[in-house]
Amino acid sequence: MINKDFFQALEDLEAEKKIDKNTFIATLESALTSAYKKMYGEAKSAMVKLNPEKSTIKIYSYKTVVDEVQDPDKEISLAEARLLKKSYKVGDIVQTEESTKDFGRIAAQTAKQVVMQKLKEMERQMALSELSEKEDELLTTIVKRIDNGTVYVQISNSHTEGVMLPADQIPGEKYNVGDRLKVYVKKIKDSFKGTQIQVTRSNVGFVRKLFELEIPEIASGDIKIKNISRDPGNRTKVAVYTEKPNLDPIGTCVGFHGQRIDTITAEINGEKIDLIEYSDDPLEYIAKALSPAKVISVETNESLHSSRVIVPDDKLSLAIGKNGQNVRLAARLTGWKIEVKPESSVSAQEVKEPEYELTELNDDDAFQGLDDLEELEEITPLDDDDEN
Repeated sequence: MINKDFFQALEDLEAEKKIDKNTFIATLESALTSAYKKMYGEAKSAMVKLNPEKSTIKIYSYKTVVDEVQDPDKEISLAEARLLKKSYKVGDIVQTEESTKDFGRIAAQTAKQVVMQKLKEMERQMALSELSEKEDELLTTIVKRIDNGTVYVQISNSHTEGVMLPADQIPGEKYNVGDRLKVYVKKIKDSFKGTQIQVTRSNVGFVRKLFELEIPEIASGDIKIKNISRDPGNRTKVAVYTEKPNLDPIGTCVGFHGQRIDTITAEINGEKIDLIEYSDDPLEYIAKALSPAKVISVETNESLHSSRVIVPDDKLSLAIGKNGQNVRLAARLTGWKIEVKPESSVSAQEVKEPEYELTELNDDDAFQGLDDLEELEEITPLDDDDEN
């Protein structure tokens, strides 16, 4: 039967696992009651009571006092009840302690199963609660295994794995078991299979957290990140600004001799980073967003939320970027549709407010197969959800 050692084990669990023993007690009483009813009849009204202070387990059956008994499992006659106590009257509940002699082995087995099951459940809930606070955070992990391109990492100070799918990895980056990796916690899901932590290195959130980690002025809020657009493994544009007049947001992010930005670049496997100073003036913001290309002029059409940018002929390919990457990232960063044209194709008299409807291009189709880069180039900004 359940004995003093069992109750001491509950005390130890409470101290070691920080799990309230009363939670175990309540669950055990319910489970043992169900086990008792299966053994002696489901119709019987009974309740198992555990007393940790006295290290005892008792079983009580309950019957209602009636004039005429119709259900012996739940009712007792008035005459029979008054043999137990003369003050009983019809409607009273008679509580009787049952023998636990034949129930001992079943009780011990049930108690062990319940404790183990409850312990697993509560540890999982506690781990989930602790890890849910780490969503949208940067964690240092260790690569545990790699299976069909999916990387499984060990979350520090946890028995939980993080899952990094191929789409969440930086293209071209190689991973080996035992590698230490910084990852961004994208999502935490709880399912019948257990807790799954989805981590990423390709998300813009990963870059944002790296900037917060490496640049104290961003972590403190003195410098703010307006937006980030990213083509993982190739290029990232980060728009920053500050409300402090004596603080240079770009220089601060670059750091002394480029140390800060170099550290971030190294962490993302050499991916190029364009730092852009945000401006409330869309003309200035769009021009800066096309960095490293030089821009001659920018015109905007508010109703279409579109812009036309003129660049020197020899800077056209730089402004557009390989397969349209640079102008596409600039469009994402600013939220404006961007049309790029070379200076030679537009005279001063021809430059006017555009009145055309722009066609949205998909990432995979942008600038594929163009033979003449002097033709009209146009990019539509994509939503953040489309970036990866």
